[in-house]
Amino acid sequence: MVPKIRRGSRTHGLLVYLYGPGKRDEHVDPHLVGSWDGFAPDPGRDTGPDADPKVTLARLTAALDLRVKQAGAKAPARHVWHCSVRTDPRDRMLTDAEWNTVAQRLVAATGIAPEGDPDGCRWVAVRHADDHIHILATMVRGDLRNPRMNYDFKKAQAECRRIEKEWGLRRLNPGDGTGSKAPTSAERFKAERTGRPEPSRETLREAVRQALTGAETEGEFFTRLREAGLRVKVRTAPSGDELGYNVALPGDRNRNGEPVWFPGSKLAPDLSLPKIRLRLGDDTVDQTTLSAATSGRPDWSLPARERRSATGVAERAAVLLDGGDEAAAQLVGVGELLDAVAQTSPAATRAELAAAAREFERATRSHVRAERADTRALRSAARGIIQAGSALGRGEDGGTTAMLTSTLVLVALAAARWHSARGHAQQAHASRQTAEHLRAAYRQAAATPMRALRDQGRALPDAVRRTHEATIRAALPQHGLRADGTPRTDALIATLAQAEQAGHDPEALLQQAIAMRELDTAEEVNDVLVWRLRRLTQLPTHPGEAAPRPQAGARQPKTSTNDRTSNRTTATAPARPGSDPRTRPPRR
Repeated sequence: MVPKIRRGSRTHGLLVYLYGPGKRDEHVDPHLVGSWDGFAPDPGRDTGPDADPKVTLARLTAALDLRVKQAGAKAPARHVWHCSVRTDPRDRMLTDAEWNTVAQRLVAATGIAPEGDPDGCRWVAVRHADDHIHILATMVRGDLRNPRMNYDFKKAQAECRRIEKEWGLRRLNPGDGTGSKAPTSAERFKAERTGRPEPSRETLREAVRQALTGAETEGEFFTRLREAGLRVKVRTAPSGDELGYNVALPGDRNRNGEPVWFPGSKLAPDLSLPKIRLRLGDDTVDQTTLSAATSGRPDWSLPARERRSATGVAERAAVLLDGGDEAAAQLVGVGELLDAVAQTSPAATRAELAAAAREFERATRSHVRAERADTRALRSAARGIIQAGSALGRGEDGGTTAMLTSTLVLVALAAARWHSARGHAQQAHASRQTAEHLRAAYRQAAATPMRALRDQGRALPDAVRRTHEATIRAALPQHGLRADGTPRTDALIATLAQAEQAGHDPEALLQQAIAMRELDTAEEVNDVLVWRLRRLTQLPTHPGEAAPRPQAGARQPKTSTNDRTSNRTTATAPARPGSDPRTRPPRR
């Protein structure tokens, strides 16, 4: 049940709209379901032989405005309080009597007409559709004082949550005042009329957020806005200091032919210029974020190397989100990282990643402020991904997209736990929705590389498979089997075998990967471990890529006369590029 409150100054004009046909003939059978005394004239039910709805409407207006006229200059200029209340489409249809109860409870909860107060404001509730009502009240009490209307929206929200619980309606998440301003009905109608897929406000909010992703300076942020094709107007003080900014879409004009400007603060609370300056304030280079020049092998593409580097940063952010309130700053950085990945992702995953970034925007804002707002590592990772450009959906690019997306799923779930522990219902819900979009993107990105890895694992000799299966069972006794008892660890076995050939100890390496982060929230534990191991050992994420050479001084696979050990050593050695058709890189 969603309440929406507005203020106005024309009682008659609002009643004409409520009792009229609507903008698209959507108003059906408009009539009163409740009023301040139960006896207000109802233009919708005036059906006598001499009935004149216009006259009845004038009588209703006069009755509602009586105390406003009596108060004279003491009445508020915007004396009309208008609250629409809508049920969820999946809820049952409420009766007129139930809607009357809803209206009475809301005017009492908000201070319009407190229960048992004979001097409460005058109000009516009009119903012209199955799923909602409109409450109109005039804000002058019987004693000609103004009602106490502090926090009326929050009080209406709280009362709606109580009604949902008591009546068995769909329960919505309570808000905390940190959400973005929703588009008005007029903005939505305009978008439909002009053929835009969404209102201008939403398009601009996403464009501003993307322009801010990884930006180092205020000037770079404004340059990106203009390069994105937006109109930008910076507000300055007489001293020349910049106070704020407005943005507009090209071609979006009002009835006077002027651009429709939106201040950053009206797009989202954290997109005002002062908030953006706080985010850009620390321009110190974060040395914990490996640059593309030193992260990964030089034969891998720049987008692939940046994604590998960002995966490590995201894993550290997930750990920090298990901490206290200082983790709040990480959410902002994670939001930027999601925006960067969505902007540069392959076409197959772009829609789901863009949806994940949009959902997580709500999770980045709450009333919790971090004492140590350090987001340099995440912002540097986002900047690196943006500067590296778009990744391809194949080869190492596609594999590292899957690697990063797999980690971001766990980050989103960590954010959901962090918000849930603090009672942030909307943000927790947004984080869980983000995880679902990321899982869908992961399945698309990981399909090809994981299929190839599973094929490689199944092709290994039985003795080698048994050795690595024993290692996995010892480390993860509760994971690794399907419901029918058959192993599902083929890709993990292939990865352990390749890591051993590169000179690593499989047992120690697997324990290190497990200890990096909890696995309880992982949908596919083995997939998560595959990507962790391949990042730790610098193994290629796509089986068609060449594996790294053994490191100098690293542990080498043992050789002996024992058949099992000898088979393990020789069978796991990846063939040189071109020697095995399963691992041969594509011809170029």
